[in-house]
Amino acid sequence: MASWPICFGYIPIGLALGVLANQAEIPFWAVAMMSILVFAGSAQFICVAMIAAGASTWSIIFTTFVVNLRHFLMSSAVAVHLSGLRRSFLSFFAYGITDESFAVNMTHFRKDNWDHKRAITVNQLANTTWILSTVCGALLGQFIPKGAFGTDYALTAMFLALLLFQLHDIVYILTGAAALAIGVTWYLFIPGDSYIIGASISAATLGYFFKRYREKQK
Repeated sequence: MASWPICFGYIPIGLALGVLANQAEIPFWAVAMMSILVFAGSAQFICVAMIAAGASTWSIIFTTFVVNLRHFLMSSAVAVHLSGLRRSFLSFFAYGITDESFAVNMTHFRKDNWDHKRAITVNQLANTTWILSTVCGALLGQFIPKGAFGTDYALTAMFLALLLFQLHDIVYILTGAAALAIGVTWYLFIPGDSYIIGASISAATLGYFFKRYREKQK
């Protein structure tokens, strides 16, 4: 039951990703392979957008790598509750970690009413739902005109929603403003598509120093 809210949330986002991928001329089998091998919604949205924009292969690889670095931290936090298990299980478990499954599993682990079998069930049910949703979206996308139902705005809308939920402290607001300013300036004055990486790394670094400065003031 713990996985159902995640699954219901993944369905519309997965369908939107599949439609956008189809409109970027990515075949449904490639969408399926992306969801199976990557299984990272934000990285997949970014990848599709960059493919549609004609970005280079290495730029796409590096950008998605940076976006997914947070999974190292999430895996480290969950590992405390999975000590003594086989490496094969831990590898399979790590593959299925997302922001949503991490939040659900950590909440239950902290209540001491959870185990590794339930946790990996949450991961893989969410994984299955995501794969099916993205593939269905890619197959249905051929029947949906480009831009219909606001699908061309789905990526922007998703990241705006994610951003708004993070703006609960002055540090996050300043970091977001820095990312905006750096990204726009970089895009205007530096050729290429490196502004995504440059703005992300620069703003994250500034955010770290903002936070350290605030902590020293307390």
